[in-house]
Amino acid sequence: MSQEYESVDLVGDETVKQFTGAVLIAALTAVLAQLSIPLPGGLPPFSLQPFGMFFAGLLLGPLWGGFAWALYILVGIAGVPVFSNGNAGLGYVLVGQGTGGFLVGFFAGAVVSGAIVHRGLQPRSLASLSVPMQAAGCVAAVAVVYAIGVPWLGSVLGLPLTRAASIMAPYLPLDLVKLAVAVGIVGGGSLATR
Repeated sequence: MSQEYESVDLVGDETVKQFTGAVLIAALTAVLAQLSIPLPGGLPPFSLQPFGMFFAGLLLGPLWGGFAWALYILVGIAGVPVFSNGNAGLGYVLVGQGTGGFLVGFFAGAVVSGAIVHRGLQPRSLASLSVPMQAAGCVAAVAVVYAIGVPWLGSVLGLPLTRAASIMAPYLPLDLVKLAVAVGIVGGGSLATR
């Protein structure tokens, strides 16, 4: 005897697609974080982590981009060595080298850039996203990262805000180069799929 069963979709295809994208961005961010260069004098490492923030906001929008970063941070807090140079744990986020504020800033930056670029909670088609809007969203994300990360760095290391800002100032041009590369990669991928 054969019985036929009716299929029931518990989760829509679009949700599965966005969830999968978020997991992939979180995993990509974990890999990019390992591509970092420790700097002397207790400075935060130079890392490719910001690419994860840019891709999360540009590709997934604010809701799923934020989810990707929340997942990445929670996995790191749980002890998986996904942060720069194989670091992990709640202690690293809260104190570490003072870089936990940047991790929180990357989460907020993904949400902000996604909201600006996609103009809502749901991601729009890449073909409908203009390059200037993508760049504006990513610039806003960088501003958010520094607005959260620099005071956190100063607080953890016991530095005045101006000193913490001067420590991070050399990173800004590098982050803007990363921003341009990320927008170029997303734009190139959008053109390739048309």
